[in-house]
Amino acid sequence: MNLPERNPNRNHRVLEEILAGTRQALPGLRTRRGELERAAATALEAPPFVAALRGPRVALIAEVKRRSPSAGAINPDLDPEALADCYARGGAAAVSVLTEEAHFGGTLGDLIRVRGRVALPLLRKDFILDEVQLIEARAAGASAALLIVRALEQAELERLIRAAARWGLAALVEAHDREELDRALDAGAEVVGVNARNLDDFTVDLDRALELVARVPARCVAVAESAMATRGDVERAAAAGADAVLIGGALASAADPEAQARELAGVARRGR
Repeated sequence: MNLPERNPNRNHRVLEEILAGTRQALPGLRTRRGELERAAATALEAPPFVAALRGPRVALIAEVKRRSPSAGAINPDLDPEALADCYARGGAAAVSVLTEEAHFGGTLGDLIRVRGRVALPLLRKDFILDEVQLIEARAAGASAALLIVRALEQAELERLIRAAARWGLAALVEAHDREELDRALDAGAEVVGVNARNLDDFTVDLDRALELVARVPARCVAVAESAMATRGDVERAAAAGADAVLIGGALASAADPEAQARELAGVARRGR
C-alpha cells in the first residue's frame, strides 16, 4: 500500500511507524484467519452501533485510552472494565477501545474484557489495513471498527467498508479535511468521523472540524472527534450538526469519569 506523499516531519514519522508496525504484524495474523473466522461466526450478536448514535441527544462515544503520541501518558494504569463501567453508568452510548499497543498502550484483550463487562456497543479503535483485523474485531465482540481515510487507498477503503458489513460491523470512517470527507462519502460510508486532529502533525483545529461536520449529509451519522473536553465543546458540536462525539483523554484522565461522562452525555441533538 502506497500512502500519498506528504512533507516528512517527526509526527508524520510516528504515523508511518504505526502503520509499518501494523503491516509487520499482518502476516502472522493472517495465518490465524480460519480460527478467527470461526470465532467471529459463533460470537454473540453485538449491540448495534449505528442505532445507538441516532437518538435525540448527541451520543457520547467514550474512549478507553492509556496514552497517545500527542498527549503522552493519560491514564497508564487504568482498568478497562472499571472505566467502561463508569462510562456506561454516566450515560455513554458506546465505548471506543484503543487496541494499538506500541503507541497507545491498548490491546485486543482490553476490548474483550470490556465486552465482558458492559452491554454497550464497542468500537475497535486501531489502524486497520486488512480484513483479517475486522474479523478479529468481530470475534472479540466489537460492534464497529475505525477506518482511517488517511491510511488507505480508495479501493482499499471501499473494500474494507464492504468487508466490515459482511462481518456484521459498522465502519466509522474517519476524515480530517474536505478531500478525505469526499473520499469517505464516495466510498459509501454510513458513519463519518471528523477528526479535529491532523494525523500528520498532531495539531488540532476544532473550528475547522466542525465546519466539516456540517457538510456531512443527513443520511450519514456524523461523529465529531478530538479536541473536546467540556459540555460547551459538545454543545458546539451539536450546533454544527454532530450526531455523536468521540471523547478520550478528557474522560480517561478524569478524577470521576462517571460524572464527567454524565456531564458530556446530555446535550440535545439539533440535526443537519
